[in-house]
Parts: sequence; C-alpha cells; structure tokens
Amino acid sequence: MHRRILAPGALAAASLLLAIPASAASHSPGAPGIGDPYYPDYGNGGYDVSHYDLRLKYQPVTDELEGTATITARTTQDLSSFDLDFLLDVSEVRVNGAKAAFTASGQHELVVTPRTPLDKGTPVTVVVRYSGVPSTKSAYGFTTWHRTPDGAIAADEPEAAWWWFPSNDHPSDKATYDVSVAVPDGTQAISNGTLQSTSSQLGWTRYSWRQNKPQATYLATLALGKFDITTGVSEGGVPVVNAYSKDLGDNDGAARASVERTGEIVDWLSDRFGPYPFSSAGGYVPNTTTGYALETQTRVFYSPKQFAKGSNVSVVVHELAHQWYGDDVSVKDWKDIWLNEGFATYAQWLWSEHEGEGTARQLADYVYASHPADDPFWTVAPGDPGADDQFDDAVYDRGAAALQALRDEVGDTAFFRILKGWPQAHAYGNASVADFEKYAEQVSGKPLAALFDTWLFQPTKPAASAARSLAGAKAGAAIARPKSWKKIEAAHEAHRG
Repeated sequence: MHRRILAPGALAAASLLLAIPASAASHSPGAPGIGDPYYPDYGNGGYDVSHYDLRLKYQPVTDELEGTATITARTTQDLSSFDLDFLLDVSEVRVNGAKAAFTASGQHELVVTPRTPLDKGTPVTVVVRYSGVPSTKSAYGFTTWHRTPDGAIAADEPEAAWWWFPSNDHPSDKATYDVSVAVPDGTQAISNGTLQSTSSQLGWTRYSWRQNKPQATYLATLALGKFDITTGVSEGGVPVVNAYSKDLGDNDGAARASVERTGEIVDWLSDRFGPYPFSSAGGYVPNTTTGYALETQTRVFYSPKQFAKGSNVSVVVHELAHQWYGDDVSVKDWKDIWLNEGFATYAQWLWSEHEGEGTARQLADYVYASHPADDPFWTVAPGDPGADDQFDDAVYDRGAAALQALRDEVGDTAFFRILKGWPQAHAYGNASVADFEKYAEQVSGKPLAALFDTWLFQPTKPAASAARSLAGAKAGAAIARPKSWKKIEAAHEAHRG
C-alpha cells in the first residue's frame, strides 16, 4: 500500500472540505423577493412563516421603538442564507439559538446567514433584536409609519411591516401573531385580534394582543396613543373593539356614528358572506393627516378625513367586507387585487340596496353609462391592472360591475351561493382570479370564461348586451346618480390616500 503525500495547501483544502457537511454544497441563498410580478423585491424565498411573536417597547415623545421578534418558520429549500424585510437597526440575530451573521441590503432587506446551513423542511426559530426611530426610515422614497400628536400608527398597503417588525412581507405567507407592547402609563397600544392581558410596572403599561388566525403582514397593525376604547358584542355573538383618538375634534361624532355600527354590519355581512371568520371585529380612528382607510384584520384603520363630511357607514361596510374578501381569503399575488376591491365595493352596492339608496342593478347601470367607450377607465383591466393602477377606480367600479354581470348570468341563487361559499372554500388561505373563475363555474354549472375575460381583462368597454343595462343606458341616455354614490366613491379615495 502506497501512502499518498499531500502538499500543505492540499491538506488545508482537504480539511476545509471535511468541515463542510456533505449536503452543504446544495445549499443556496433564499431569493430576496417572493416572485410577485408587481413587487419583485417584496417577500422572500426559501421559508414559510407560521408565527410572529413581537415584544415591543415604545416611547411616544421620541418615537423610539425597541423590539424582539421571534419568528417561527419552516424552510422550503436548502438554505445558506435568507432575507427578512426590515428597516430598523438590528443588534443581534439568532437562528435556532445560535448567533447568526446579518447585514442590510437594498431598500429593505435584512440578509441573515445562519452558523449552520439549513436543510429543506427544517423548523426554524429566528430571534431578531432591534431598535430605532421608525419615522426617520424610508424605502423607495416613502414611509408607512405615521406619527400622531400622541404616538404613531402602522397601517398601509401593500407594505407596512418593515417599519416595525422583520417579516416575510407578502400576502402569500400568512401567519398568526402575538403582539405585546409596553408604553408609558396613560398611553395605549392597540393591535389585531383580542387583548389577552394588560400589566403595569414602573410607569409602563404592557398590552398583549393575539391574532389566532392566519394574517397577511400588511394587515398587521399597531396604534400607539391615547384612545377612548369601546367594547361590545354583536347580536350574532362577535366581540367588537373600537377606539377613537381623544383629540379627533369635530370629526369625533361622525366617526363614532359610523364605526360604532360595526357589530350590526358584521352580522349583516355574515348573512351574505357566511360566518364571520375571526375572533373579534372593530376599528380605530387615530388623529392622523392620512386620507385612506385600510382593512387591517379584525381592527380596521380609518382616517379622520373619512368622516369630515359627516358619517359614512358605506366605508365601514367596504372595510368590513374585506374581512372575508382580502383578509380571510387573501390574494396569491397583488395582481389578484380585484378579489379584494371588486367584492368590497359590491358589498357597498348591496348595502345601498338594503338602505334604499340605489340597487346594485342601478349602480351597475350608472357605472356603465358614466364612462363612454373612449374613457381611459375601460383600459384598466381589473383582473390584472398593473402595479400603477392597482387602486384605480376601474378596479373598484368596473370590478363591482363584473360581479353584477356574473349575477345576471348565473342568477341570484347561484350568485349568492358563490359569495357565501368562496370564503369557506379558501378559508385562511390565498387564491387567484383564475381560482375564483373556476369556483364560480363549479357552483353555477355554467362556462364563464368569456364573461370574466370581457369584464376583467379586455381593455375596452363591454357591449351593452354584455352589460344587460337598462334601456336608457343602452341608448346612451343619462342615468340618474344613485343616492349612495358619493359615499361609495369615498371608499376608493380612502385607498388612494
């Protein structure tokens, strides 16, 4: 037997090879984006989150936020490193108990390199310690952290998480949440789900909230300030928590007159969309200068401007309808936004009919007649509007008219079976426009590809026969504006900001 003699350099290389697990060669970095065609850098590849545990401390005077985020996940590929979406300053990251290397990259990426590569299918616990002043951070030239006179709020779409917790920030990776926040005595912290406990010590009060159903990251919210909080239970048994900044001024009465009807509206929507899917409902109105509202899960965010002209129950209907269409069943990709906005708008149309302020048929005819064939309105495809037109009027109005066209085609019995069955068929998951088309065909027993293509994808005004409009609309005559129209449109402005 002849002994092989290795040179010193070869010996070092051999030692290095022995130190690396045999499988490590197959490990690679997780993608810095989850693959959404509208937002390529949003979310991350290589893992799936199941739970976020956020333990925070916030000082309203300075806007300083400290936090420890514990993220439980499972790898979906062999990983040498992975990204989290985050903006604040990180002091330590641990992966499965061991300190990990980390670095900031791009606009909002935190790149984490665990001490040991992670095999596909491995349960992972990531602990991130961080701090910072969220209002000083921006990405792509904007911020979604909004200061108020007595604190701040985090609520925005399609992104909001980066400013207050590290995450896999895309609707397709939903998770449950525990959010525990310490604030100075006299200040309150409000988040999603149900309040589990409060405790006070040395001038600080800690509020602990739990969201026990899967939730998209952009639907996680945090409100920090001084609020008047009301609680109750709807007639159908749903707990309701609402909150109003104590300095809303002249908008206070109209805000309460609208948002305090949450329980009534949740029950009314339950009759049309099926059982309410979460452990609580409610909303909050902070003293912000923002102009939009957002369907943050179980705790809707409303801007005071929504109520500057008086009460607006229609916008409450819109945001609560999202609890089924958008929150319970979330989009697979942001191009599927019609599944959120078209349905929430149609809920407003149904409410208008309920209130005697214009039927869904009349509202569909008004939309059709109000936009001539050469109006750019018809060039936006609600089924895939593009990132720049994601919240265009057409996604709302043409999107709701598409549902009226579906109702005309399949009849009321099948249509309302579809509306009620869809949230249960995809409960707590994600779905696409194509999935909805398939489901509607299955329930109705009718081929619907042509109808969906006409109303959701063609950049032209549908023929009058496809719209089944009133005789006046077919002839191009003016259609009277339904009484509910202005308040319905305010919800669109709410999302545009």
